[in-house]
Amino acid sequence: MMSGRHGDGSAGDVDYGRIGGTYSRFRRPDPFIAAQILAALGDAKTVLNVGAGAGSYEPVDRDVTAVEPSASMRAQRPAHLSPAIDAVAENLPFADASFDASMASVTVHQWSDLERGLAEMRRVTRGPVVLLVCDPAMMMDYWLSDYIPEVREIEASRFPAIDRIAAALGGPVDVMPVPVPLQCADGFNEAYYGRPEAFLDEAARLACSSWSLVPKAAVDRFVEALSADLEDGRWDEKYGHLRTQPYFDGPLRLVIGR
Repeated sequence: MMSGRHGDGSAGDVDYGRIGGTYSRFRRPDPFIAAQILAALGDAKTVLNVGAGAGSYEPVDRDVTAVEPSASMRAQRPAHLSPAIDAVAENLPFADASFDASMASVTVHQWSDLERGLAEMRRVTRGPVVLLVCDPAMMMDYWLSDYIPEVREIEASRFPAIDRIAAALGGPVDVMPVPVPLQCADGFNEAYYGRPEAFLDEAARLACSSWSLVPKAAVDRFVEALSADLEDGRWDEKYGHLRTQPYFDGPLRLVIGR
């Protein structure tokens, strides 16, 4: 993982100044997923959100402090949320035990040093550390891997194993599946499990950073193949049942350090 920062301050292997301009249009918090995060935060009154991005899943009924290194992402935070601090997980500018709880939503794979970042979250947090992550061991069990395995392979290589995250957190750790609802408002790849047409929109694809890391030729091949299979009904013959499946239990997980 890259340890430097890009032109807009983005940390990790993706320059959100280049691809993140419409991120908030597609990556909106889904109420079903948000409810699980809120439950994991418990009765915490002060919450630190690390790698906060445009503010998805920040609770609005708590005192939230957000940290986000990307200027592009900070600029997309809605007006009802507090401005984010320009900082990275590996060097949080807070005193020990400053917050009742902390959270990080689909961001740990962007950190240059997972163990250091989680140690920092533990250091500044009195209560639970709540992480929304993807389990790389389950990444290929999704129809998208039939069309563009490169995207899923890259995602699997970027996300740390659940066991590694749990070991880095130390102490009691709970791991909970996070089913994805059919009309999921948060446009990560699994959100479109029953709405394949969404993947034909380049902006929707780029709201998932892994798409920016695969060769253009692979993306062009994917668009051509999926378009053809949607037009002639081959996708629906094989996967059409997903269009009405209420939830998809994919790789999304909540990891909660107590």
